[in-house]
Amino acid sequence: MKKKFEGITDVKGGIATLNLTPGRRVYGEKLVTLNEKEFRMWNPRRSKLAAAIYKGLKYMPINKSSKILYLGAAQGTTASHISDIAVKGIIYCIEMSPHALRKLLEVCTFRSNMVPVLGDASQPQDYLHLLEKVDVIYQDIAQPNQTEILIRNSEFLLRDNGYVMLTIKAASIDTLVDSEKIFIREKRKLRKAGFNVLQDIGLSPYEKEHAFVIAEKK
Repeated sequence: MKKKFEGITDVKGGIATLNLTPGRRVYGEKLVTLNEKEFRMWNPRRSKLAAAIYKGLKYMPINKSSKILYLGAAQGTTASHISDIAVKGIIYCIEMSPHALRKLLEVCTFRSNMVPVLGDASQPQDYLHLLEKVDVIYQDIAQPNQTEILIRNSEFLLRDNGYVMLTIKAASIDTLVDSEKIFIREKRKLRKAGFNVLQDIGLSPYEKEHAFVIAEKK
């Protein structure tokens, strides 16, 4: 076994995280036992963070002690793998869909480092009182103003020299503009807000017209 990043291991031609809740799956993922430890295979077609790793992600600011704000946690697929990594940290999972939150609650029941919050990511003032400053903001929401939402949350909740990890879905921003132009424009917004863009990655073939961006707060 070879470690890709802290908490992420190359396993049988794929990547996997050490299962925080042995015997339990979150989204039907394959479980693999190696050296008497159980790993959860991380599917790049079900998780944009996994897709970014497959496509050559060079930076991984999430470690075992990280505090993470996850905007758009949905049913907890990617958040659960982050939970496997940040075993001594905490993941605040913001989700506005009551339907998705029900599934997320099931996942969080068995993962003490995941905190589900029913909330609108565009209104961080509504959940500020529930959170603390975080090391990383991870965002996966399909909104035309998704970058502005990330920036607004970072102003309230990201520590100095913290990181943001952003999935940009071009079609959610503007269907009439070329996706590459959209990606350039959104990165420009991050730089204007005081971020140093470390890397951006196209997620094809796993996700069409998506880019994954990681940036550091100056």
